[in-house]
Amino acid sequence: MAVRKVVIYPADILEKNCDKVTKFDRRLIKILNDMYDTMIEFDGVGLAAPQIGLKQRIAIVDIDDELGTVELINPEVVEASGEQTGPEGCLSFPGLYGEVTRPNFIKVAAQNRKGKAFVLEAEGFLARAIQHEIDHLNGILFTSKVTRYMDEKELGGGEKE
Repeated sequence: MAVRKVVIYPADILEKNCDKVTKFDRRLIKILNDMYDTMIEFDGVGLAAPQIGLKQRIAIVDIDDELGTVELINPEVVEASGEQTGPEGCLSFPGLYGEVTRPNFIKVAAQNRKGKAFVLEAEGFLARAIQHEIDHLNGILFTSKVTRYMDEKELGGGEKE
């Protein structure tokens, strides 16, 4: 396992639609493990493959709750409802934070590291973090959804996604 370099904006890969994962092998497991190490090293709560230079539909999220680390391969939001507005940051935009409105509840269909399909329901901060990472896989940056930029001191313990 290794900490990888985080891709910083502006980099073309951050605005590209990622390719579907079709091979579930040791290389994928290494990528997932490296993504986890990288996310922890940079104090994030989520990381998407394009943020480490890979144009693949792979994302991980860990908001430090009982669910632990959520690995999402080829994730798609299949249901969304409600609304929440809150602060977001991004490891690819160091020091930049903004208020973003997203659905409060989501249902996501994805695959695990072995290719097994699963459905995950999430709400609140977990839903926010997952949506942020799925946006990365679709070439969408949180800055396109910011309604108001914030100073770091306004965050009060918010996490970088």
